[in-house]
Amino acid sequence: NDLWYKNAVIYNLSLSTFMDSDGNGMGDFQGLLNQLDYLHGLGVTTIWLGPFQPSPLRDHGYDITDYYNVDPRYGTLGDFVEFSHGCKLRGIRLI
Repeated sequence: NDLWYKNAVIYNLSLSTFMDSDGNGMGDFQGLLNQLDYLHGLGVTTIWLGPFQPSPLRDHGYDITDYYNVDPRYGTLGDFVEFSHGCKLRGIRLI
């Protein structure tokens, strides 16, 4: 299990541009959650998420101001928990 990454199919995505669930033009965790079956069907075994924590966006989101929360533009901490649980049910890892 230590070498899981050698056979992984890793899908790198930017949450803000992936899937919008509420029509505001910005991707969010609910939109990503709705597409988990699609990604799983493609054979994705690992999702590599870009930064999704609150940030002033001076460094493309990598200048995080709160490591324990979710930027409200992407949803809530509950949305993230629901998404991560959906990944676990499908055997998809998050990095």
